[in-house]
Amino acid sequence: MPPITIPPFRSHWALAGGHRQTLAGAFFPGRLPDERAVIRQIPLPDGDTLVVHDDCPQDWPNAGPVAVMLHGLAGCHRSAYLVRHAALLNAHSVRTFRMDLRGCGAGFGLALKPYNAGCSDDVHAVLRAVIEWCPNSPISLFGFSLGGNIVLKLLGETPERVPPELVRAAAINPPIDLAKCTYGLSRWPLRHYDAYFVRQLLQRLRELQQRRTDFVPPSFPRSPRRLVEFDDHYTAPRSGYRNADDYYQRCSSEQFIPAIRIPTLILTSRNDPLIPIASF
Repeated sequence: MPPITIPPFRSHWALAGGHRQTLAGAFFPGRLPDERAVIRQIPLPDGDTLVVHDDCPQDWPNAGPVAVMLHGLAGCHRSAYLVRHAALLNAHSVRTFRMDLRGCGAGFGLALKPYNAGCSDDVHAVLRAVIEWCPNSPISLFGFSLGGNIVLKLLGETPERVPPELVRAAAINPPIDLAKCTYGLSRWPLRHYDAYFVRQLLQRLRELQQRRTDFVPPSFPRSPRRLVEFDDHYTAPRSGYRNADDYYQRCSSEQFIPAIRIPTLILTSRNDPLIPIASF
């Protein structure tokens, strides 16, 4: 892979510091393109269904380049960073598939199991479907934040399963050490992010309980205030892990990175408040 030269980042004067940049990107995303994607569903063996959003440029040729894109925690196909990157790729004649992780976005109500930081089998299912829809197309795989960890885990845990059509990947600000990132949220001022994520996730659980009568809600000892508590009593056990620590240890992509065989870019920020640079 040829070396890449990235110019120094210079923020707007009003957005100095990682916290301001993180909050501005989340709450002031600017005008996003209208949604015109074709919605495609992918049934899974356990009865859940995944949803992907197919944006095909008019000038996309048969067997042209394709990108599969994964969002982060509490995100979906309409997350601003995902929409902006898809639009940029579409403008360069790249067909994009924005994936909704289980129960997110247009997939809300179509899954009983939660998504998690290690759900690489779900991404394999999406890749198989994309290969069927776009035969002979070279595929790039992009993951943002939590999605970046999933991408790296998929590439390195069983490299022999990576389809030959997948030729490159990128992980943007991936939490490669899940325990360090999640437990780090308990520190001031990161507690505000911790509380925000938990509120978003609990709201989705309440909405799912109203939508699906067959959904069995988790039994929390008390209403969780931290992400690690939510993971310990819901995400981890519903995904087949003993507890949050077992989940974090087995799904952190840091341990799988050395085995990755295809060209892969890991892009992170020195001042990201959520992903400590010390992980890298």
